[in-house]
Amino acid sequence: MADTAPRAMIRTQGRKAYAASGSRPAGRRHPLVATAMVLPLAALLVVAFGGWDAMVTQASSVGVMLGR
Repeated sequence: MADTAPRAMIRTQGRKAYAASGSRPAGRRHPLVATAMVLPLAALLVVAFGGWDAMVTQASSVGVMLGR
C-alpha cells in the first residue's frame, strides 16, 4: 500500500496540468477527423493494389446478407 500514494500524487499532478493547459488528451480525436485522415490512404491502397474488385465483391456479399 505504500507505493500507491506516489502514483495517486502523480495522477493528481497530471490532472492539474491537463486542466491548466486546456488541451485535449493525446490520442483522442473526433471520429470524422480520423475518417477524413484515413480515406485518402485507403483510396490510394485500393488503386495501388487493385482491390476495387475485391471491395465490390465483399460489399455485394454484405448487401445480400443484410437483405435476408
